[in-house]
Amino acid sequence: MELPEGAYMKLSPEDEYMHPLGEAENFNESMYFNVYDPDGKVGGWFRIGNRANEGYAEMTTCIYLPDGSVAFMFQRANISNNDAFKAGGMEFIVDEPYKTLTVKYSGEVLVLKNPHGMTNPSKAFKNNPKLPCTVELNYRGVSPMYGGEPTLADGSLWQDNPNNGLYVGHYEQHIAGTGTFVIGDQTYTIKGLGLRDHSWGPRYWQNVQFYRWLPMNFTEDFAIMCLNKTSADGTKIVGGMVLNGDRYDLIREARIETQWDENYYQTSLKAWAKTDHAEYEIEGRVMSLIPLRNRRTLEDGTELMTRITEGMTEYRCNGMVGYGLSEYLDQIIDGKPNGIES
Repeated sequence: MELPEGAYMKLSPEDEYMHPLGEAENFNESMYFNVYDPDGKVGGWFRIGNRANEGYAEMTTCIYLPDGSVAFMFQRANISNNDAFKAGGMEFIVDEPYKTLTVKYSGEVLVLKNPHGMTNPSKAFKNNPKLPCTVELNYRGVSPMYGGEPTLADGSLWQDNPNNGLYVGHYEQHIAGTGTFVIGDQTYTIKGLGLRDHSWGPRYWQNVQFYRWLPMNFTEDFAIMCLNKTSADGTKIVGGMVLNGDRYDLIREARIETQWDENYYQTSLKAWAKTDHAEYEIEGRVMSLIPLRNRRTLEDGTELMTRITEGMTEYRCNGMVGYGLSEYLDQIIDGKPNGIES
């Protein structure tokens, strides 16, 4: 995203906490964490999205298990304010801004032997077993912070920010995570790497045509996040960063080529990214994928459907093997993802 001359990304430690609830009905404040343990071959991601003006929070738990099954739960939990990330049995705690955070979950998960069955959530929730689940994760930042609120030189927000359709403020950080997942009578000890983000501002998932978001970790000193996105108005945004030691190098150019299956789910990918310092050739192989959706009905009765495929992915770059997510968002038009040709 190119900022106007004199503009900058504003971010302070206070942004780790909750922001004032905006007036927009669709105001969303969300926080997200992922992690993957290569030794245990288990990982997952966790999200709370507060939509207090609509009276609920979106809570998602998604754990990729070693046998290829996925433990999953989604709730629209009732909330009346934007005072905390605590809903549906999940809680996020900022222990020290930029440095340490805690993720907790206590509730049930649906265990999907065939994660693709989530294309029909009603049927999936009826036909798959549920087990009790607890998650305790301690996260430690291993990188600088990336992002913030796009701010003009006079201190005002950039009103023409093309990201406004999904958020006004947004930042990300590569992290290390340790803890446990307990699912039924099985305990998984986690020691791995991941990425977290935090967003706030009005959000409709339909306010972007499509995006490809590739967060990946190789070591605590080398990690990448690559983003290709096309906004609702056709604005193309390429971005991301490469962690080299203790610095982030911004991605200036990027391409992503994807191999698809018969359902248009990503199975593998090749990416190229360029910073001011180097170029990177990346290969990705999806190990396990769950398709999710968000539906919205307009006032005239038009139904909109957004699909988000969440693939736990093995990455290779610079002779190293790493892990992360390949998150692909598409609007479904006439039964087909609209970004499939891009």
